[in-house]
Amino acid sequence: MNRGWRTRGLPRTGSVRWPALGRARRERINERQGLSLPNPLATPEEVGSRPDVRLWVVGGVFLLLFVFMGVRLAFLQLVDHAAYAQTVATNTLRTVVVPAPRGQILDRNGNLLVSNTVHQELVLSRLQAAADPGLVGRVAALAGVTPSQVIADINNPQYNPYQPVPVLADTPTSVIIYLEEHPALFPGVEVQTQTQRSYPAGGDLAAHVLGYVGPISAQQLASSPGLTPTSIVGKTGIEQFYDSFLRGTDGVKKIEVDAAGNPIGTISNRPAVVGDTVVLNIDAHLQSYLDQSLAADIYRVRNTLDHRSGKYPPAINGAAVVLDPRNGHVLAMSSFPNYSLNEWVGGISQTNYSQLLATGAMNNYAIQGLYTPGSTFKLFSATAALKDHMIAPYQYVFDSGRFKIPGCTSSPAGCVRLDDETTGLGYVDLPLALTESSDYYFYNLGYLAWNAYTNNANYPYGKQPIQDIAAAYGLDSPTGVDLTGEATGRVDSPSVRLALHAASPTGFPNWQWYTGDNVEMAFGQGSTAVTPIALANAYATFANGGRRYQPEVAAAIVSPSGRPVVVYGPKIDGHVGLPPAVRNPILQGLIGVVNDPRGTAYSTFHSYATFNLASFPIAGKTGTASNAPGLEPNSWFVGFGPVGAPRYVVLCVIGQGGYGASAAAPVVAQTFNYLVAHPPAPLHLPGAPVAAAGGRAR
Repeated sequence: MNRGWRTRGLPRTGSVRWPALGRARRERINERQGLSLPNPLATPEEVGSRPDVRLWVVGGVFLLLFVFMGVRLAFLQLVDHAAYAQTVATNTLRTVVVPAPRGQILDRNGNLLVSNTVHQELVLSRLQAAADPGLVGRVAALAGVTPSQVIADINNPQYNPYQPVPVLADTPTSVIIYLEEHPALFPGVEVQTQTQRSYPAGGDLAAHVLGYVGPISAQQLASSPGLTPTSIVGKTGIEQFYDSFLRGTDGVKKIEVDAAGNPIGTISNRPAVVGDTVVLNIDAHLQSYLDQSLAADIYRVRNTLDHRSGKYPPAINGAAVVLDPRNGHVLAMSSFPNYSLNEWVGGISQTNYSQLLATGAMNNYAIQGLYTPGSTFKLFSATAALKDHMIAPYQYVFDSGRFKIPGCTSSPAGCVRLDDETTGLGYVDLPLALTESSDYYFYNLGYLAWNAYTNNANYPYGKQPIQDIAAAYGLDSPTGVDLTGEATGRVDSPSVRLALHAASPTGFPNWQWYTGDNVEMAFGQGSTAVTPIALANAYATFANGGRRYQPEVAAAIVSPSGRPVVVYGPKIDGHVGLPPAVRNPILQGLIGVVNDPRGTAYSTFHSYATFNLASFPIAGKTGTASNAPGLEPNSWFVGFGPVGAPRYVVLCVIGQGGYGASAAAPVVAQTFNYLVAHPPAPLHLPGAPVAAAGGRAR
């Protein structure tokens, strides 16, 4: 086809006939056309081109672009070079923390209480799961879980995004073999070696002392530099108190990734360092015996009728402690109800956790329980009376069983305090008042102390002499035991009463302080409440002659290589002046509690003790502390021995357990049976000795 004939508006064939115009007229028309705009209907051949203008315009545009690019490159290379270089490095390198295995916990004899077990964990790559939609289902079938569980693991923000997510904790050998035989079916799936806590001596042994571990909380993360959201830390007990030693040093692995975040290779790898070992003063065999004795006794009490009240005591909780009064070492510590640390391995279910909270098993009653002390408080009233010369030690007081508060003008019922034995004990001096636990005698001491304060401007005994002595023994302050969560006791006084009322007007409606309040305080009633560890430590202070040691559960920190890092030496927190004129009469009375036929624990020890009390004499004190009306009293007994050179203080308390002699004293007698037959061996530490530390490194 002849395309040369294509002229807009003209036919392809035939002749072209132009109008008959004169030559001059056509020339004039051409001249006018040269001065006007181009004909919009003209062909390209009819319009003249102007390349010089177009080249200048295009060149100018490109010149501006090159100038802009040059300025931008100069800015990036000279001004923002460091910032962009850092951004590039950050975007291509990822830091992965490798958790360190926790250190072990040993008893004083080297017995392993807490260790780690190695288990095979099935893990899945997030990236591979995203790239292969069918992989989740295959992994779920392999692990024996549902696909939704695998998806939940993938989406769990607790796991590091640059590490595989765990799908199955304890992977069976059959699964591992199948995975090895079918690698093409499971890209991005592998088995990794992990560690978790184990308890060779049993998960219920000293559970409250050892404590458990778990994922770090937001609060712990904010206050613990160097930890990550995936860190496992101590939550209670020794695991928490010495966490900085036990958790070791995490490893760090730097991984190179591409623009999509896919790992390319490992740039550097600093291996994790296992944590230090914590050696305890606890004797594992003694601890086991104490745990079992306390639990068995509480079950016995629950099934034994209290003939005085006509009820079966509920014995809702309890605690027992064994201290060495020579240095403050905690040789054993039990709390009831107990729980198993194995429940926390791999994470505890919400159902089990709620059940433990409901039963009170999560409380360590040895350091967190607050109990009215009852007659065990008489040690402190007796110390104050003899130190301040309120009464001579062998001055007799007639115990009629019915003490009427002098000057009392209220109703007869409000002015009279009765002995537990309402018939009275007759004439008693201080030693016999302790031996027979005369309430009347100590009512009188409370009255003498308050009367001297209110009626003598010279305050011959001070404003509150009994409370001051109790404070010197440490009853109203934390003992400093190396366990978290220790409660602080209180000794009733005018200031304490006001503070309690201000905090809870309905719970403590009586804010005034009268003579009767001081009378009740003197024999361990009223608003006084103490922890078992504080009362045991107070009796240890008396037993050793007046040195108040800080109770120590841990003996030393030892490195993984066996080198002692810290050895904790005895730390004295205070002194109580106990000259012979003060200590001897009180000691005589406490010895009589166990060895005198009139003693409140005489029949109990002679029924339960299997050792010779003459060659290994025990001194002690019963306590039966009243609770709210209708409730059984708290049951106490605390003893120490041998009397000449005390090596052990043993305490037991049972909440709402009834009388001290019948409920708590049997545990103490049986524990002394074990101690006499199996005395704890001296502490032995591996490696060379180091200088003892007076305080703890936290």
